[in-house]
Amino acid sequence: MVKDIRIEEYDYPLPDERIARHPLADRDKCLLLVRDAQGTLSTTRFDSLPALLPEDSMLVYNNTRVINARLRFRKGDDESGAAIEIFCLEPQSPRDYAMNFASEGRCAWICFVGNSKRWKNGELKMRLDVDGTEVVLAATRLDRVGNASVIEFSWTPADITFSRIIAAAGEIPIPPYLNRSTEESDSSDYQTVFSHIQGSVAAPTAGLHFTPAVLEAIDRRGIPRRELTLHVGAGTFQPVKSDSIGEHEMHSEFIAVNRELIEELAATSRRVVAVGTTSVRTLESLYHLGCMIYQGLTPDELPQWYPYSESHPRLTVAQSMNAVLSHLDATGQPALVAATRLMIAPGYDYRMVKAIVTNFHQPRSTLLLLVSAFIGGGWRKVYNYALNGDFRFLSYGDACLFL
Repeated sequence: MVKDIRIEEYDYPLPDERIARHPLADRDKCLLLVRDAQGTLSTTRFDSLPALLPEDSMLVYNNTRVINARLRFRKGDDESGAAIEIFCLEPQSPRDYAMNFASEGRCAWICFVGNSKRWKNGELKMRLDVDGTEVVLAATRLDRVGNASVIEFSWTPADITFSRIIAAAGEIPIPPYLNRSTEESDSSDYQTVFSHIQGSVAAPTAGLHFTPAVLEAIDRRGIPRRELTLHVGAGTFQPVKSDSIGEHEMHSEFIAVNRELIEELAATSRRVVAVGTTSVRTLESLYHLGCMIYQGLTPDELPQWYPYSESHPRLTVAQSMNAVLSHLDATGQPALVAATRLMIAPGYDYRMVKAIVTNFHQPRSTLLLLVSAFIGGGWRKVYNYALNGDFRFLSYGDACLFL
């Protein structure tokens, strides 16, 4: 049973010095570990990727953009007050990401609060400059949601969008395992070249290696490039703490796939190459949401164990995509927007994705389970190959291509 998988089987020693603290100056010059369909491993550079993609590929990547989610307030009116960190996780009011970022004067988010015990009640305030306008931003705690809080933000002057407020007030939240403060360079280094939909609190890091030159080389080969959205949540950094994965609760993440891509996926015979685990999870979630629609279920959120259930209809990809398209026709929506808690682990049957571009992942992580589910029991051979070579690990590290 998938739920009985023990996470200790997906542990490996990762020396601290192998974790990349910064990206290379030329992001497409990183190493690329290639595992072909026969399981043979080789090393090249990432800028060789376009030539390595099968001729009948379709490249799909995540267009999410990391927001300046970490806001640092001080209690009181001077710099000597207690430091309170507010980490924005997901919008609460309005719940729609685009509407929330367009809000003027007031909005609310679900947030982690650092040093929470020093903030019992009242407003926190900070003064900031937004494109030459002096703004006062206030934060008020409204409620608690599990280990997070609902925080209402309000600001004056009110005729400024929250998108501009958070860009000026916050900082890019780099991964905790980098063990360093955010630097000015992270504001560009920690964004992909195709990011344009605001909402993530972590980058889809496989996309960080792409450059305009790499994308142009892919275009010259006639390989279509398509995009979708998954807003990466803070849960992506959470290791599996339970002994078996059946006791691990997957975090929920927002996904959106437009109608045009769904139509193409319904009809294509191309091999879908997913850039990053976020694109993998979105594409595979899309398939299962189509199966839910076929069963008459509401496709608001994909439960983490749904793919493994005995009642799963096991549709073809075309049948599932057509179910989604019928749902969009009935609701008048231009895209399927949902949340996913999908758990991909060994025993999972991939339906959409035929190849993956990804980074090296943390020990005992759900992302390592996802990789193992795709390449089989050979994940340890891949990681030993990388550890015995000069590969750099995690978000700013090197990449893999699994064919």
